[in-house]
Amino acid sequence: MKTIGKKWSIIGLLLTVLVMVTAGCASGEKAAEEEKPEEVLYPVSVDGTEILVGETTVQALLDKGLKVTVSEMTPDKQINQYEIDAEEMLEANSYYSGASIWLTDSSFAHVSLATGEEAVRMGDAVIAYMEFSLSATDKTGLDKIAFNGVPVTELTREKAGEVFPDFTGDQNMLFSQPTMLEYQYFMGFGADGMLTKFSVKKDYDVDYSSGK
Repeated sequence: MKTIGKKWSIIGLLLTVLVMVTAGCASGEKAAEEEKPEEVLYPVSVDGTEILVGETTVQALLDKGLKVTVSEMTPDKQINQYEIDAEEMLEANSYYSGASIWLTDSSFAHVSLATGEEAVRMGDAVIAYMEFSLSATDKTGLDKIAFNGVPVTELTREKAGEVFPDFTGDQNMLFSQPTMLEYQYFMGFGADGMLTKFSVKKDYDVDYSSGK
């Protein structure tokens, strides 16, 4: 009887330790969740229209009078560009590249579109990626672009470091940590410290091999 009682005492002690360890793990996991950095979605403004990557639809841009086109390669290796048809149906859970938002005849942004769990008209697809190249000789229209409320013509490397203190990089670039955040940001700067390129992307669980 003493032996049995001793055995159960040991088991009881082990169970107590196990409960404490489990509680500690749960507490640690909860703390880790609480310590996870808050996601920030920085807006892009194009000619006064605010665009939130992952939320703003193509239709919202068309309603503001912005020109959105799609480029396709023809069989004879020529680029065929045409304005999108908002009623064209897109497949579910897909990612479509090759689109552009135009500000002027020479200023534009490369964009990609994403769809959700159901097939939708192109107008209801969301902007999933935006990339602006600002290094072109013709600077016309750049004053119509702002990133997080700052005109890109004023977004120097020094200014960007103040506006985005959590970003990492060096004198030539700044970027967010893609392993930690759902949204990815990148900024490139020229020798004069001025912004030459920036992009905003949201990660999607879609088939990146489909689409246009």
